[in-house]
Amino acid sequence: MKLAFSTLGVPGLPISDVVRLAATHGFHGVELRTHPEEPVHTGLDATARADVTAEFKTAGVEILGLAGYVRVAAPGDDEPVIAELRELLLLARDLGAPFIRVFPGGDSEQSPEEADAVAARRLGTAAEYAADLGVRILLETHDSHRTGADAIRVLGAVGHLQVGALWDVMHTWLGGEQPSASYAALSPFLGYVQVKDIASADDTSPLPLGAGVLPLTECVDLLSREGWDGWLCWEYEKRWYEGAAPLEGLLGAGHDYLSRLLNDAA
Repeated sequence: MKLAFSTLGVPGLPISDVVRLAATHGFHGVELRTHPEEPVHTGLDATARADVTAEFKTAGVEILGLAGYVRVAAPGDDEPVIAELRELLLLARDLGAPFIRVFPGGDSEQSPEEADAVAARRLGTAAEYAADLGVRILLETHDSHRTGADAIRVLGAVGHLQVGALWDVMHTWLGGEQPSASYAALSPFLGYVQVKDIASADDTSPLPLGAGVLPLTECVDLLSREGWDGWLCWEYEKRWYEGAAPLEGLLGAGHDYLSRLLNDAA
């Protein structure tokens, strides 16, 4: 498996510094949080896109994916959501990123069936565009669809290879789903896996990997046992928890921790 980290842990950091941190600490790739407050977003012109791509290529670090904020099950008209998806897919194509991340984003006023249908319809429409660009759309286990069982209701209805799953191990755990059940549901669709650690279900402040309660060892053992050979991406949510320790000082130990889990599982 390859190791990456998300720039959610280093909000606003210039790309040159992100690339340096990845290369210094032995990470194979980076998931880029894609938002107007970040260095990478859909408003970048062609020159800026080429510059970002060149920085990563020179350092030998891959852009794993773009973590966007499209909410595919959200109430409202389809076209603004589809347009946002297209912009994110174009950015990924230009940067050479194989994946984009989207959220479910269903509303409490929707029935589960309605949210599923809305998400599946929009993802199905965007899938053909994604196929033309060579980018895969990944629905993250999150918010209204936080478990694998939730996500596959949408993914099964879409039934397109360009639409898959991003397994966030915290959300499936918070949803009460065992790793074995999450993997069984998501494995036919799995793009990559987000790992993190927290103190408890009531305190989701980010902790160094291995310092909290999430079943990281069980997840890595399971993935290794099943022969899955994708990406593990450390999502340290510093952006939402200003009191959390800076990620920069944790990256070396985090890489070592994940490497030990992989070695022990081999």
